[in-house]
Amino acid sequence: MVRRLILTLFAAIKVRKRLICLFLIILICGYFVNWRKLECLWRYGNFEPHQWSETVPQVRTRIDTDEKILALTMDACGSKTDSLDEDLIEFLIQNEIPATMFITGRWMDKYPEKFARLAANPLFEIENHGIAHRPASLTGQSIYGIAGTKNAGELYDEVALNADKMEKATGRRPVFYRSGTAYYDEGAAQMIEDMGFQTIGFAVLGDKGATYSADEVEAAFLTAKPGDIIICHMNHPEKETGRGLMRVLPKLKARGFRFVLLKDYADKLK
Repeated sequence: MVRRLILTLFAAIKVRKRLICLFLIILICGYFVNWRKLECLWRYGNFEPHQWSETVPQVRTRIDTDEKILALTMDACGSKTDSLDEDLIEFLIQNEIPATMFITGRWMDKYPEKFARLAANPLFEIENHGIAHRPASLTGQSIYGIAGTKNAGELYDEVALNADKMEKATGRRPVFYRSGTAYYDEGAAQMIEDMGFQTIGFAVLGDKGATYSADEVEAAFLTAKPGDIIICHMNHPEKETGRGLMRVLPKLKARGFRFVLLKDYADKLK
């Protein structure tokens, strides 16, 4: 009787130890394993996309409204020769024109003080442009000579690593994502949505990658309709984007347009 009780207690202790070990393994795995990334790999690892453009269905290009509002969005890509158009930024501040800024991790690394200054200004909204400015692809498609992410794992890192970086730097996690070059395949765009970010494109191509002349920038902006998202660049002061914006933004305001941040219309983007 006593022997049986001792053996039963000993067996129970062994079972308990096993359960404790199993529990500890689960805790350790939960700490070190990125379950959200694994879920994305599971869902999109074998996805075969059929679209490759700036306007796949999941990408939002405008605000659903009849108000005379426009969303000015400005990219900072982090190329070897870029910087920050300080005159343009000062113009926006002096004229109280808000802008949503899509910034890459590599631009943040190059210009941490400039980034901190932009992030501290409530006139500006800081959003995610990827850790390395790569087009959003599940199969490694390229555009403009820039290689896209090769698979779901690379896409996850491109998006999530920069979101983590921005959250650590600002205390706020970005909620919008624009890929490098603004190109997506439909699977990549949906995966980004599943990660918790709204994918953002544009309705008005404001400066064509900072290649437009000031006159061309002005002409492009003047085509804007209520609710449009406009894309341009703030990282090439040597180009004419800044001059064009400083000419055309007052004209749009004179026409009754008001500039808004994307975050204030997050539930009306389409």
